[in-house]
Amino acid sequence: MPRPTVAQLTYGSCTVIFSTLAMLLLSQTSSGPGIAVIVVAAVALGVLVAMTVPTPKPSRAPVARSAAGKSASRPAPVPVPRPVHAPVNAPVPASVASAPEPVREPTAP
Repeated sequence: MPRPTVAQLTYGSCTVIFSTLAMLLLSQTSSGPGIAVIVVAAVALGVLVAMTVPTPKPSRAPVARSAAGKSASRPAPVPVPRPVHAPVNAPVPASVASAPEPVREPTAP
């Protein structure tokens, strides 16, 4: 199942919000079951609207090409040299070199 598009999410969400508000204002219901029915109807209407929004069709490029056409239209890949990392022999700052390290002593059994 494809993922919903931004347009589908937007139209569906707006439909749910506005239809819920409209039905609550028009029906003037204050009971729990009445509100639940309105919410379920609004969500169903939002899903219906989201599913009927037209989705963009993927463009179809010509697939059938000959082997000579592929090599003539596309240049050969150029290898990219990778940088060589040399070891760094920088001096260690005094604040780091003199930092005490925790000592772990064996515990008695």
